[in-house]
Amino acid sequence: MSMLNDLASEEVEMEMTPMIDVTFLLLIFFMCTLKFKTLEGKLSAYLPKDVGVNSSSAEPIEKVEILVRVRQEGAKLNVEGRPYDDPTGEKRFVWNRDPKLGSARVMEYSVLNKKTNDLAELTQILTRVHDQRQATMKDGKKVPATIDPRSGSVYSDVVPVLDAAVAAGFTDITFVGAYDDSVK
Repeated sequence: MSMLNDLASEEVEMEMTPMIDVTFLLLIFFMCTLKFKTLEGKLSAYLPKDVGVNSSSAEPIEKVEILVRVRQEGAKLNVEGRPYDDPTGEKRFVWNRDPKLGSARVMEYSVLNKKTNDLAELTQILTRVHDQRQATMKDGKKVPATIDPRSGSVYSDVVPVLDAAVAAGFTDITFVGAYDDSVK
C-alpha cells in the first residue's frame, strides 16, 4: 500500500520539448512547401507616356467631366416607403425621389457647362459629346470620362450617372476622389 501512496503523491509533468520540436518541424515543412499563387486578373494601369524610356510626346486627351451635385436633399424614407422616423440613425433609409410623395431629392448633372436635372437628357448630352469626341480621336482610342460626385452624393445618385455614361458609349470611366466638406 505504501507504493500506491508514493505513486499518488508524485506530480505528473508533461514534457513540452517534443511537442515544441514537432510544432517547429511542421512550421518549417509548411514554409518549404508553400507555393505562392500568381495574380488571377490583370489590373490595367494608365501610366504617363512621357516619363521613362519612351521619349515620344503623348498628346493630351481631354476627359469629359460629369459633375453630380445635390440641389435639394429631399425627405428620408424608410425601406417600406414611409417617412423615416429613427432619431438615432441606426436604421436604413432611402431618399425620396418621387415628387408625388412630398419633398423629393433633386440632383443636378453638369457636362461641358450644360446643366440638367433629368437623367434621360443627361444621356442625350453624353451621347452627343461622346460622338463628337470619338470622331476626332486617332487610332481608335476611347473617349475617357470622369464622374465627379460632390458633397452629399450617395451611391444611389452616382450609379444612374454611370449607367447613362455607359449607355452613351463611354467605356473608359474613372471617378474623382473625395473632397473635404468645403467643396460643393
